[in-house]
Amino acid sequence: MEIMDSKIVPEKCNDHCISNDSARKSHHSDKLKANMITRLNRIEGQIRGIKGMIEKDTYCDDVITQISATQAALNSVAKILLEGHMKSCVVERIQDGDDEIVDELLVTIQRLMKK
Repeated sequence: MEIMDSKIVPEKCNDHCISNDSARKSHHSDKLKANMITRLNRIEGQIRGIKGMIEKDTYCDDVITQISATQAALNSVAKILLEGHMKSCVVERIQDGDDEIVDELLVTIQRLMKK
């Protein structure tokens, strides 16, 4: 999967998305991994910043604003992963006749929507 002009272009999974319970893996391009790691590093910094705000007794509303921004950033990473998963692994498994992936996908979406 690659990011091109803010769009995710899936790579074929070619056995990278196989769902045998012992070793489920996905395959992401180096560019996509770097993008997600950059985002997660920023989120990690935001979390440390929130911790520091609490330690300094920062006004609650300001802390909540930062928490909200951090949650939005995490949701952004999850959306990137979900889009790539649907465009590659899910499509491939449906084409291979594995309809159980639909139930798995529904559970995943429900998990994301709880938040």
